[in-house]
Amino acid sequence: MKRKTLTQYLVEQQRQAQIVKPEVRLLIEVVARACKTISHAVSKGALGGVLGSLDTENVQGEVQKKLDVMSNEVLLEANEWGGHLAAMASEEMETIHPIPNRYPKGEYLLLFDPLDGSSNIDVNVSIGTIFSVLHAPHQNEPGQPVTEKDFLQPGSQQVAAGYAVYGPQTMLVLTVGAGVVGFTLDREMGSWVLTHEKLEIPADTKEFAINMSNMRHWAPPVKRYIDDCLAGKTGPRGKDFNMRWVASMVADVHRILTRGGIFMYPWDAREPSKPGKLRLMYEANPMSFIVEQAGGAAIDGKRRILDIQPSQLHERVSVILGSRNEVETVARYHREHETAQ
Repeated sequence: MKRKTLTQYLVEQQRQAQIVKPEVRLLIEVVARACKTISHAVSKGALGGVLGSLDTENVQGEVQKKLDVMSNEVLLEANEWGGHLAAMASEEMETIHPIPNRYPKGEYLLLFDPLDGSSNIDVNVSIGTIFSVLHAPHQNEPGQPVTEKDFLQPGSQQVAAGYAVYGPQTMLVLTVGAGVVGFTLDREMGSWVLTHEKLEIPADTKEFAINMSNMRHWAPPVKRYIDDCLAGKTGPRGKDFNMRWVASMVADVHRILTRGGIFMYPWDAREPSKPGKLRLMYEANPMSFIVEQAGGAAIDGKRRILDIQPSQLHERVSVILGSRNEVETVARYHREHETAQ
């Protein structure tokens, strides 16, 4: 059987399905090449001198790992000169990165979390890269600079989204709005090979992913939901649940795409003014787009994440996503809590 590569898949989506514009195809290929470079560095580990932290913090106030900074630079340099982008934004940078004047400008915007799950780098556990593609708003006439405001579009406006997961195999999971497909990196050939033609999330599940150590800080609907799951067959849910938690959103979502489950990173009372910990633009929106395209659902507790209008580049949000029926159960618990008040 002839193997289909990422390029072949994208060309088909461009020519036959007419879903992907040529510029988007080339942009995704550039991002995928950058992910190969990052994968190579991750696989070297201590041999490549990339483990450990730097004496710097990112805009989020988080200590930067060497691989965080390297991955950010790889993605910036790979995507600057191709002519497909007007600007980029990264979780690791305070503001946007306009395409330098020496390069041609395109009509798309790229957002990325260069290395998700940084706490797992030094312990050899799966990490990943998340990316999202938006149209640059049409009001940007030639020569008009791109601003942060141009990036503040609801997730429903995404043109494409994906992630690379650097695990035992390196995989690229992608949606261009026509379902979700998965490619595995063939290291010998250096190519992304289509290995998962239609990733779909089962509607029901018996697995949840959440950081249980924060339980005492959760809002009542979230605590009630987890309590009911833990009660097992004799509880209100009538079935036994397993808990899984990798502490890398990419790895946790990848598991859910493969076999179902629900991932939760809710608001908690430690920082009550923050809606959540995860970033709307770099993590929640692209992952929600992927999850919805695979038949799942993604909410912040009450609202569909893809409907949220961002107000700032590094906005945070509560995230509950995965198997559709389970996400709806959590939404119902939130509605019931509001009604009872």
